Amino acid sequence: MIAPRTPTPAEELRGAGLRVTAARVALLETVRAGDHLDVEAIASGVRDRVGHVSLQAVYEALHALTAAGLVRRIEPAGSPARFEGRVGDNHHHVVCRSCGAVSDVDCSVGHAPCLTASDDHGFVVDEAEVTYWGLCPACSTARSS
Repeated sequence: MIAPRTPTPAEELRGAGLRVTAARVALLETVRAGDHLDVEAIASGVRDRVGHVSLQAVYEALHALTAAGLVRRIEPAGSPARFEGRVGDNHHHVVCRSCGAVSDVDCSVGHAPCLTASDDHGFVVDEAEVTYWGLCPACSTARSS
């Protein structure tokens, strides 16, 4: 059996109704190749791929890609916004209190949205955002040394 072909970033942009530009393709590739990157790291990655791009253009593209559901924005408390290419699966995150490292955490119990609110106040809940906080292995080892 042949696996379905993965669409190219350009095809995904078109499919989302977005204009295809070299900067947007590079941004999507950078976010997907990275690990919960902030805007500065994304801008650097885009510049490595296509040359000069303004920080404002990166912000605008991130806004468009986030609105289109191609990129997810997360905002751990006390940290700048970060972006990831893993979208649509309602996963969660674990954040290091010391160095700020972020890792994905799959839902471990139940069906999406993973949690049942004790009182949903009449809302139809379709997603839950959970952030676990602690120390990453490197920071935990450094503290115990």
